[in-house]
Parts: sequence; structure tokens; C-alpha cells
Amino acid sequence: MSSLPSPDLLPKLVTPVPGPASRSLAERLGRVESPNVTFFGDPPPIFWQRATGSLVWDADGNRFLDLTAAFGVANAGHAHPEVTNAVARQAETLLHGMGDVHPSSVKVALLEALVARFPGGGEARGILGSSGSDAVESAIKTAQIATGRPGILAFEGGYHGLALGALDTTHRQDFREPFAARLPGATRFARFGDLDDVARHLDEADGQLPGAILVEPVQGRGGERVAPRGFLPGLRALCDARGLLLIADEVYTGFGRTGRWFACDHEQVIPDLICMGKGLASGMPISACLGGRAVMDAWPVSSGEALHTQTFLGHPASCAAALASMEVIEREGLVERAERLGAHALKRLSDALGGDPEIEAVRGLGLMLGVEFRAGAACASVVADLLQQGILALPSGAGGCVLSLTPPLSIEPAVLDFALDRVIDCSSKARRTGPAGEASPV
Repeated sequence: MSSLPSPDLLPKLVTPVPGPASRSLAERLGRVESPNVTFFGDPPPIFWQRATGSLVWDADGNRFLDLTAAFGVANAGHAHPEVTNAVARQAETLLHGMGDVHPSSVKVALLEALVARFPGGGEARGILGSSGSDAVESAIKTAQIATGRPGILAFEGGYHGLALGALDTTHRQDFREPFAARLPGATRFARFGDLDDVARHLDEADGQLPGAILVEPVQGRGGERVAPRGFLPGLRALCDARGLLLIADEVYTGFGRTGRWFACDHEQVIPDLICMGKGLASGMPISACLGGRAVMDAWPVSSGEALHTQTFLGHPASCAAALASMEVIEREGLVERAERLGAHALKRLSDALGGDPEIEAVRGLGLMLGVEFRAGAACASVVADLLQQGILALPSGAGGCVLSLTPPLSIEPAVLDFALDRVIDCSSKARRTGPAGEASPV
């Protein structure tokens, strides 16, 4: 697809991985952080020191190629100069405001820019937050206020965050079980991609229909599972027929990730509510829940105490970063770039790996790609091998069987091809050998 990449854009390792500085930091962090947060395996993680574009440097000076975009956040690339300059300029004048009492002007500008991007172009209003969970919480509350019904229909494999309201709609039992006694149990789970199963759940609701259907157009932590063609329009039709709201969780898929501004745009589906985060600001913490005006106007007018707010709502520096990131995505054609590079990457991966019996599937949409192995150990070995070659990737899906590839949308084509060569080589090695490097009987 492209010429050889510049060596300055490729990994460069100067110590073993992880190096001594990362090992020392792991020991220090283990003494002061809750043991449930950071995974200290053998070997321990690398510790990031700086990042730019598609590159990350660790505390030992090793340079890595990032195929994660830091959980799909760095859509415009790490530390894009226009984003960091926008943050710096904003910080010099107003770092923090009073978001729901005396708002900042940059908050207004961001909400205007987001509303202008609302799918379908209709009138919309928004609620800002700081994380994807915040956006989902806002959507759940909005749905209950607008419909008077607290229930949600979500999907097996879905992930919507770990705040208690969002956690009730997250399917993974390992996240839910420790807090089961605190969860409202107001969510039913249907099979992802199965409209008949959705209809069955609605029929079995015993006169207590949920207020909304909550869906990821592409399940991220669920393993890059792409909704089959016709599924989202089918959900829209079911919601319209039965008086439900459709909530699109586009925290992962939004802002160009799938080759459209929002994944709903692939089939021109207009949700009632849409959740945004991650790539919204390409590195600063901010999220949003947008909804059609008729739905959002179900919220009562503030009497001086907002029913749903937070101290850092509309944080000025994050708003400035989001505005700058959206401008970069538009001007640099990163949405179209994601579509083009994603199609190329999917073909390369499918051609090289799709016929192997040890690989369940190769799938993706835009630059949100997944290679599903039959065994989680095989995927883990690929992630580990890539790290030793200076490439960052993550497992996802049930049992960690899916190799997740979500690079910055700004990644150079030649660099992406370099990375795909390594992914294919490491995946082929994992097919031939067991997790300990022994020859596979297959």
C-alpha cells in the first residue's frame, strides 16, 4: 500500500522490555495503589513517559508503536500539537469554571459543535461529563425521565462502564458479581445482532416494557463485534413500534473510529440518545450524552440545583481540547482515512489469517479491528510477542480471545503496514506453538 516507513516512526528498543525503570515504578505503584487497579503480571507493565502521534516512549526510553490509541482515545494521534496548544491557551486564561452555575464560553462552543454533528441533523441538546460511564449514566437517566420506565434492554457482550447505573447494563459477570447487591437489576440482555431475540425479550416483558434499548454499534471490549447489516435499523423500527428510546453507545466508535463520524451513520440510523467519549478530545477527559430536543426537554428546567451534574462538568481545558480535536479530524480527513486504512488492514488480516482453523474470525469496521483466536492463551502470547517487538496491542472479548487493533486514525499507511506484518507474523507463530513456545499438535 505504501513505501517503507521512516525509521523515526518505528519502534526502537534500548533495554529489555520491561526495563529497569518500569520495574522500579511497578514496585513503587504496588505499594500505594489499590491492588485491583493495575495488573502486575510477570513481567510487569511498561510505564509510559511521553507520546506523540502513533508513538509511545516508556520510562526506560524505549519507543513503541501504539495500536491501541490508548483505549481508542487518541483518534487525532497522541499529543496532537493543535490539541495540546488549545489546552495550553485555555489553561492560561480559564482552567476551571463553574459548569452549571456560571458556565464558560468554551462550554457553549463545544455543545454547539456537538449538536451540529447530531445524527440526522435535527435539533438536539446535550449533557457533558468526564467519562464514558458518565455519558451512559446521563442517557439512562434521560430515558427514565422521558419514558417513565426504568428498564433497559442491553446486549450480551456489551460494555457500558462501571459506575453502578452503567454497570447494570454491562454484561460481564466478573464486573457485576462483586456489586450485585447494589445493582437495580433493571436490565435484560438479548443476543447481539439477533432482532428476533430482541423482539422475544420485549414480548416477555409482561407489560413492563423497558424505557430504552442500549446498544454499541461495534462492541469494543466485547471483542470488536460489528453489528450485522440491518440490525441497527431493525432496532430503530422496534423502538418506534413499541414506544422505546434507542440509545447508541458510541463512546468507542465515535469521531471517525469506524470510518464515519458515528458508526450509526453507516446505515443512517438516528438514535434518540447518543453517548460520546474517548476520541472526543484525543486525550483530555470529557464525554457527552446528546439527545433529540423532544427527549432532552423531558428534564425539568433547573431551579438552581441540577438533578444531574458534577464539579468538572464542561471543564474548560477539556472543552477546548475537544473542539481542537474535532477540527483536526475534519481538516485532516481522518474519518475518510480510517475507512480507507481500515478496509486495507481488514483485507490484509483476512487474507493472511482468515482461513486458519485456530482463528475463529477476523473482523472490523474502519480502524476498529479484531482477530479472534480460539484460545485466550494464543491471543495473550501474540500481545506479549508484539510488546517484545515494540508494538502495543490489547486483548478483548470473552476470555481475552480477541486481538484488538485500534490505532490512532492519523497513523501513517507505511507504519500501519509495518505493524500488520508483525501482527501476522506473531499470530502465525501463536498458531504453530503453544503459549510456552512448544510445538502445537495442530
